[in-house]
Amino acid sequence: MELPPALFQFLGSLMAIFALAGIAFWLKLGPAPRLVDEDAARTAAAEAVSGFEAVAVGLDRDGRGALLRDGAGRVLLLRAHGVHFAGRVLSPASRAQRDGDTLLVDTAEKRYGAARLVLDDPSAWVDAIDAIKN
Repeated sequence: MELPPALFQFLGSLMAIFALAGIAFWLKLGPAPRLVDEDAARTAAAEAVSGFEAVAVGLDRDGRGALLRDGAGRVLLLRAHGVHFAGRVLSPASRAQRDGDTLLVDTAEKRYGAARLVLDDPSAWVDAIDAIKN
């Protein structure tokens, strides 16, 4: 029995799609991660920076990132990186700019870049980030 060329092409394409889906599953690729609550943000912060114990957490409303402050006044920025969260302790060169409920945080690191977070109290986080400079 001879298969028509269109059916052969369709079956080949279908097999390729299943192969790509299998590779994506094997590589654990998927949707962007979310921080569902403050405990999840604290856990991600501890994974990003060993020993970081947050006393204040500013969680993005969509769970795409967070700002955390420890007892020493250090501020850690978490943002999605693949299927995990990457974190950076902000330096005195970091900048924060408020636009309504949105806070744009520039880490001053080219490789990490900036993050846009929608927070409940962005002014408090601008003050915390400005305090790093002193």
